[in-house]
Amino acid sequence: MADVAKPGDGRFFGRTGPHTVQTLAALLGIETQAPERLISGVAPLQTAGPQDVSFLDNRRYADMLPDTKAGAVIVHPDFAARVPEGTIALVTREPYVGWAKVSALFHPFPQANAGIHPTAVVDPSASIDASSEIGAGAVVGAQVEIGAGTIVGPLTYIADGVIIGANCRIHAQVTVSHAILGDRVVLFPGARIGQDGFGFAIGPTGFTPVPQLGRVLIGDGAEIGANSCIDRGSAQDTVIGPGVHIDNLVQIGHNVNIGLHTVIVAQAGISGSTTIGPQVMVAAQAGLTGHLTIGQGARIGAQSGVMTDIPAGEEVLGSPSQSSKAYFREVLTLRKLAQSGRIPRKAGGGKP
Repeated sequence: MADVAKPGDGRFFGRTGPHTVQTLAALLGIETQAPERLISGVAPLQTAGPQDVSFLDNRRYADMLPDTKAGAVIVHPDFAARVPEGTIALVTREPYVGWAKVSALFHPFPQANAGIHPTAVVDPSASIDASSEIGAGAVVGAQVEIGAGTIVGPLTYIADGVIIGANCRIHAQVTVSHAILGDRVVLFPGARIGQDGFGFAIGPTGFTPVPQLGRVLIGDGAEIGANSCIDRGSAQDTVIGPGVHIDNLVQIGHNVNIGLHTVIVAQAGISGSTTIGPQVMVAAQAGLTGHLTIGQGARIGAQSGVMTDIPAGEEVLGSPSQSSKAYFREVLTLRKLAQSGRIPRKAGGGKP
């Protein structure tokens, strides 16, 4: 068993630094009167040392704060007074966002190692920016366009005509077809983009496949998790908006339109022609039937079965889904019945 180590194992993650506390404060958009101190890395509260920066965002871990040995800690104003002597408090109202920024400073995302691996197969008509990286065994089809600083991982297949923007990260064993990607898009290993939608006509003699003639459009900064699948549209496009984050093992059907900054969590499934507004959250294993409209900022709970439209800002749970207030009211009623030992009898007063 390996020893417990701080984040950022050098075998797997690049590192910069050390950085001064003043540099960290500037990155967070705050001011500090603390004396100059060099910080070498990031670490959790319980393992951080004098050269590390840590953070506290979840109140459940507040008891760890007074005992931390961190050189600096990113905290909400509510906890600033509990930062121990000798530790510099970097106070911000968004500690977790600050932690993300500081972690990326010490461990930046990999940059393209410009060039095409000798084992990659690239069609002569493909347009690949000289600053991009094409990994071992990758296949790049005809008329493909790949922007500056983009990384295409090993054994990935980019089909004919695909356009990929700048500074994208296409990880290993991804397949992309019938798609146009913006800048800074991330496709994690095994993602499948642009395959046929699940479309067929049912007649007396069986199933007749319906040609899927649309595309997949993925906006700037979107991330698609490992082994997730996004079908191309049938007669229109499947659209993944800017900043959308899709977890691993998610299925997106044809013609789905997802608004910007929406989050869809593992094993959720979105059926065809559903429109999801901006800033929606779809929790794990939720299922949405087709041709629905989900309003801006709606929240769909884990394992919900959504069969009707959801208004903006609504929170739903259960299967079939209903408002969270109605859902918990039913749960509470059933719990009270079970605890009281009362069992509803059949109509007419007979035995149950």
